[in-house]
Amino acid sequence: MTTTPKKIRLGAFIQDAGHHIAAWRLPSAPEGAGMNFEHYAQLAQRAEQAKFDMVFLGDQMTFQYEEDEHIGRTTRTVTFEPLTLLSALAVNTRRIGLVATASTSYNEPFNVARKFASLDHISHGRAGWNVVTSWTQGEARNFNLDQVIEHGLRYRRAREFVDVVTGLWDSWEDDALLQDKESGLFFDPGRLHVLAHQGEFFKVRGPLNIARPPQGYPVVVQAGSSADGQQLAAETAEVIFTAQRSLEEAQAFYRSVKSQMQGYGRHPDDLKIMPGVFPVVGESEAHAKEKFQQLQELVHPEIGWPILARHLGGFDLSSYPLDGPVPDLPLTQGNQSRQKLLIDFARRENLTVRQLYWHVTGTRGHWAIFGTAEQIADQLQERFEQGGADGFNIMAPWLPGGLFEFIDHVVPVLQRRGLFRTAYEGATLRENLGLRRPANRHAAGQERA
Repeated sequence: MTTTPKKIRLGAFIQDAGHHIAAWRLPSAPEGAGMNFEHYAQLAQRAEQAKFDMVFLGDQMTFQYEEDEHIGRTTRTVTFEPLTLLSALAVNTRRIGLVATASTSYNEPFNVARKFASLDHISHGRAGWNVVTSWTQGEARNFNLDQVIEHGLRYRRAREFVDVVTGLWDSWEDDALLQDKESGLFFDPGRLHVLAHQGEFFKVRGPLNIARPPQGYPVVVQAGSSADGQQLAAETAEVIFTAQRSLEEAQAFYRSVKSQMQGYGRHPDDLKIMPGVFPVVGESEAHAKEKFQQLQELVHPEIGWPILARHLGGFDLSSYPLDGPVPDLPLTQGNQSRQKLLIDFARRENLTVRQLYWHVTGTRGHWAIFGTAEQIADQLQERFEQGGADGFNIMAPWLPGGLFEFIDHVVPVLQRRGLFRTAYEGATLRENLGLRRPANRHAAGQERA
């Protein structure tokens, strides 16, 4: 018996003009990238031509850095609502997966279930839901709250939220819609199921008023790396988006999450771990770093400090000596996994406050790789083969050029090495990721005449 070698999974993380905060200032950056549909369509189509698994849209329901007096210096202020954007991209693409963020803190399960089921039908089985719990003050204040919901409470709510959404996706069995014109029977009432959920946070009767999604469930993605986030991912997620910089950190995270899955009756292959990668392709490593430095020099200092404060849970370090050590900081109710990663990185690398400031404004905590296409492929291959990742979310520093350089130069190297596909394996996102289609809980084990 032969087994097919595992392949690297690739996602394209698309954020207006690029992942770098100053990418919008490059002469080559498209005007108004965050509100430029043609820009997004071009990126999705090129990623599809390269056989990427998915495009990935992050989202926050507020301005980024909204409380800073220098807010006018950042482009992270006007962007499309992601599900609306992906619905439009669905008819401009054919095979690539379409993943969007929707918060469990500031939505209702019925709305989320219905929207993602609709996207899955429109795209013929290419939708994915990135589950986040939302941790910014701005979002809380846009949804009737003065403060962010406490960390543990957010994750309890998220767990129940996912339960309700998947339950609603099972409202209709796959063969429930008969559409028998002769008999006049549109659907079989025996194959429609009322959820009647009543829990700690939600009371939802159901059923969902759209047929079961083509994938059974749109692929469930999760983006947290804290202990609570790992537990939620081990129990519910099929892809996890994370941020570990070193191989050792990546291996430890990979082992931790995969080992927890057995306790929930899941196989490790049911979850693909895809950390973010910030690649800069050059003619040499030095050339790549020169390109990166050109971006760094475009960061206006008035926007740099609030970016660092945001990633440190609100702690403003502008009053500390720039060339002094990073002070000890407690974890806040915000994004604890990202805070810890940054603090641990600063300690390990002996960073000064200034160096941490530059690090965050550049890669925002993600793994950065600089070099030729071969050098970047080497590092991705090592992390993949050494148990640190199942694939990667490519967070191009600037768009469209940074993504196109990765596609044109790095992807062919990975393909020559047999590490990345040259053709899609299936028609749906779930099939291309190698994930099982979930059985409807109501139909499991039942025989049909």
